[in-house]
Order: sequence, then structure tokens, then C-alpha cells
Amino acid sequence: MSVPESFTEDSLEQAAIEILEELGYEYQSGPDIACDGDYPERKDYKEVILESRVRDALIRINPGIPREALDDAFRQLITFNNPSLAENNHYFHRMLTEGIDVSYKEDHIIRTKRVYIVDSEHVENNDFLAVNQFTIIGLKNRRPDLILFINGLPLVVIELKSASDDNVGIEHAYNQIQTYKRDIPSLFHYNAFCTLSDGINAKAGTITSNFERFMNWRSDDGQNVAPLSMPQYETLFHGMLEQSRLIDIVTHFILFQTTRSESYDAKGKKFGAKNR
Repeated sequence: MSVPESFTEDSLEQAAIEILEELGYEYQSGPDIACDGDYPERKDYKEVILESRVRDALIRINPGIPREALDDAFRQLITFNNPSLAENNHYFHRMLTEGIDVSYKEDHIIRTKRVYIVDSEHVENNDFLAVNQFTIIGLKNRRPDLILFINGLPLVVIELKSASDDNVGIEHAYNQIQTYKRDIPSLFHYNAFCTLSDGINAKAGTITSNFERFMNWRSDDGQNVAPLSMPQYETLFHGMLEQSRLIDIVTHFILFQTTRSESYDAKGKKFGAKNR
């Protein structure tokens, strides 16, 4: 599906939702699952995770782990004590990739096990949900265009701008992400990466990436370079957000390294090269 220049931001959002549904994502409207919506999945507008989905995934992915240990894992998932957003994000990334250590008593013996929050071996065992217009109250009231929840955790934020407005482009989408980081930082504790599109251009980067380091995605199947006739947002969505590749990216291809200018620098740009 190509995007004509007359596409509005709303039209681009609907096109994105259609692609995500084609990729097997469940879709829900943010207002519908809000605390006061028709099908509430949140306690209030400050909550950025979908608790029931998180708890259900912990049970599903970790059979044999007692409920009290899974409750401990959940508490660790929602507890962030560092004032640095980047360091909190790194803390979550370790839980995402390495699992969460829990201890419990079994047959009078204290056992330590590792609880996993995604199933990287059985992709179908994970819950993939796309939500638009998900209102969050932090320092201010903000509403990202699209959020992708994996097992109830908001791993991907998608910001869209209209290609038909000459005064608004993809850099404005990047600037909007920076506003979200300032006003609703708790959303980005769980973030793996962000994607930007104006219907013509599309880029992906992490919460510490400056605009120049947001990169195009060139393959829609993880193997071959997509033709230039394919809109960039279609290439990126099919290439990065296809469920098995997304799980692979978030569990194996986001790297953190210490730099002088920022505590942690999250990079996830090597996936395509390593898998071609």
C-alpha cells in the first residue's frame, strides 16, 4: 500500500494499523482500554504497562514457577529507582534479555530460578498488541500515535507525521519523541526502539539516538534489499516489526555501551547486516 502525498497523519496511522494487523498484531484503541474505557486494561492514566497481560505472560512463559515468585518478578519489572532514564532503560533491557532472578521455598529448600518476560524460542507464545492514541499522564498529558506492547510491555513507540504538510516532517516526529521522554519518561523505561515516519521517509532509533543516528531499514524480509518503489514505512514495518524479527531484535540486537557524553548508548542498528 503506497501513501499518496495527500495522506493525512490520521490516514497514515490507519495504514500503519492495517499493516500491523496483517503481521498478526491484535489492535485496540487507546480510549477503549483506558481506565474509563469500554474494555479497561489500566488502573489509571499514569500506568504505562498492561498489568493483566504482563502477569498472564509470566505464567504462560514460565510454567512450574510458583505464583509468589512470579509476583516477585512482576514487582521487579515495575520498580525503577535510578533518576536516569537511560540507566532505567538499561536495567529493564537486562531483565528482557537475561531474565529476572527470583527465589522461593520448595520442599524446605530455597531455590533460585530465572523468570523470562518474552519467549524468544516460541514467538507464538508472546502477546503482540498495537494501540493507538494511548493517553499517558506524567509531567503533562501526552498521547503517542502508536505503541506496540509485547506481553503487556510498551517496547516500541511509533510517531507519525503528515507527508501532505510541508511544514511538518519526519524530524518533527523525532522532536515529538523527545517531548514524550521529558513529559512521560516512565513509558521509555521499557522502550526497545522508536520508529518515525511521514509516509515517505521512515527511520528507527533508540532513546539515546540523536536524529542523525535514526536509520532507514532497507529490507522487508530480513534477507533482500527492498525495491525503491516500496514506501520506506512499509519496508520498515515489515522488516523490523514482523513478530519473529522483532523478538530477535529486542532480545539479541540492542547493545549498550558507556560513552563520555551519555551514561548508556543503546544501539540496535546491526540486525539487518548480521542476518543478511
